[in-house]
Amino acid sequence: MSSSSIAATRGTAATSGAPALRRLYLVRFGFALVWAILLFLTASNGSPLTAVLLVLYPVFDVAAAVVDVRAQRVGASRTGSAVGLVATITVSTLAAVGLAVALTSGIPAALRVWGAWAIVAGVLQLGVAVGRRRLGGQWAMIISGALSVVAGTTFVVQSFAPGASVVTVAAYALLGGVFFLVSALRLGRTAGNN
Repeated sequence: MSSSSIAATRGTAATSGAPALRRLYLVRFGFALVWAILLFLTASNGSPLTAVLLVLYPVFDVAAAVVDVRAQRVGASRTGSAVGLVATITVSTLAAVGLAVALTSGIPAALRVWGAWAIVAGVLQLGVAVGRRRLGGQWAMIISGALSVVAGTTFVVQSFAPGASVVTVAAYALLGGVFFLVSALRLGRTAGNN
């Protein structure tokens, strides 16, 4: 087999997982958009819906990572990101439980848990995206992972300020959703070029 045939085979294998990943990214964008709007609307009054939304986001992250891992096992593309995704499942599950417990102490405690989760999840997202860069469309996920680390640190610092609020968490989720949309569009373009 010639080197050009090997390269073509690798390119086909790498992009065969792109349509499933693109659909997942579009769903994640839609969820983030709706979730952020609901959090913006409820954050100032501290309603029980705010608490439910804060716990729901990492639960959705777990579900999305499970779908992603399953798609990798079924598809021809194995990008080596399964370890990062399994770690994401574990960290996001712990975050959901931690948020449920922290919310009993108030918003500052919840912001500290959310911030810690954002930092760790950002590092994991960065690692998964770097591993998937041959699929295309991953530069936005790489930037998103790095920004998540910065935002997480900001949430932790913000939690110690008087009048801490989760409104910035909604903006963070919305920005993350936009990065998922950009990656989905780039994956669509990459798949169309092959």
